[in-house]
Formats: sequence, structure tokens, C-alpha cells
Amino acid sequence: MPGQRLGLVRASSGARALIACGWSGPLNYDDDTAVFAAVFAAVVTDWERRFGARVLGLGFDTLTLSVAAPPTHIDQALRVAAEHFAFCPDQIWQGHSHRLRNYAERLVDRPVWTFWWD
Repeated sequence: MPGQRLGLVRASSGARALIACGWSGPLNYDDDTAVFAAVFAAVVTDWERRFGARVLGLGFDTLTLSVAAPPTHIDQALRVAAEHFAFCPDQIWQGHSHRLRNYAERLVDRPVWTFWWD
């Protein structure tokens, strides 16, 4: 895509790369960069462990993850959707779903998770 750049960051994981590169993704949501960097990296670390998530890309206000083991049924997807809502409320409030269950239905077997903070 036009305007995209490739960046390399020395880090042991994608979650740690968020901190190492000084990512300011959810700045529009929470302007305390010291707090959100640690908290958001901790959440991504957990998703790395539980779902095989890997950071595919970052933007000023976006994060894209590859997910090796996404939820496979709606009950599991509802729990993950609640985590996504806590992580990035705009996914529900301003996204296409507008309801947690609708968003959860889109997560079943979905191998890429994209987050956007407005």
C-alpha cells in the first residue's frame, strides 16, 4: 500500500516491539503512553500465548495481529470479543458490528484481528 513503511525492532516478541518502538496507537483513546504501552503489551503477550497471535503491522492508530488459533465457536468468541472491547472499545462502538454478539460472530475462525482507535 502507498505510504506504508517496513520497520525492524529488536525485541523478543511483537508485544515487546510495541514498547521498544514507542508505538502510540491508542493515543486518541488514552493519552498516558507510559501506562498504555505496558498494559497493551501485556494484553498482546497474553494473546500471543493463548491464540498464537503475532504482530503483523502497526499504524498511528491501528494494530493488526495474525492469529494462529482464533476462537472456533461463539461461546469462546463472546469471551474474546469482551476482551477486544476492553482493549479497543471503538471496535464495537464505531465498527461495523455495534453489538458485542455481532462482533463475536465475526471472530469465529478469523485469522486476522485488526484494531483501530479513533
